[in-house]
Amino acid sequence: MKVLAWLCAAVVALSAPVAWAAGKDDSFPIDQVQGKADAPVTIIEYASTTCGHCANFHKTTLPEIKKNWVDTGKAKLIYRDFPTGPAGLSIGASMIAHCAGPERYFGVLALIMEQQDKWLGSKDPLDGLKKTVRLAGLSSTDVDACLQRQDLFDGIQARAEHGNKQFGIDSTPSFVINGKVAVGAKSYEDMNKLLMDAAK
Repeated sequence: MKVLAWLCAAVVALSAPVAWAAGKDDSFPIDQVQGKADAPVTIIEYASTTCGHCANFHKTTLPEIKKNWVDTGKAKLIYRDFPTGPAGLSIGASMIAHCAGPERYFGVLALIMEQQDKWLGSKDPLDGLKKTVRLAGLSSTDVDACLQRQDLFDGIQARAEHGNKQFGIDSTPSFVINGKVAVGAKSYEDMNKLLMDAAK
């Protein structure tokens, strides 16, 4: 199937049931984690690569959280894709970040978020996305191959469905901090208060 046709089909496929269960600790094989495994605070971020508020959070608030909480061992961050419209592009961009591999995942995700206005607002968003991730060493051929991975598509979809059922996630960005849900793009000050409460 051609990539553009696949991306259009993705919109329809999002509503199809998928058999991909979470682990006993509600973890998923495709989860990407920053920080120490035994950090006392766990932040699960549900976000979309096509969500403007998510991109702003990644550019402004997240670096401070990483510096003051994740890098210091006080918290770990689990990023989980929660595709929003346009669904094909959202899940496609998410897949591309995963295809970069665990070592490059967060760097590629940051690049996609930082350049969101540029690639999403271009005449051909998929081409714009390919040009964006080329900066991270992913070729057009790499992207095309990535977008054919049904296993990855299913994994992202199932994990988003789990977030909706388990935590009531229905918008992005949303956060689950030590089991408590916080909705909306927050300033660092607001997030810091939530994290301090969770650390008590």
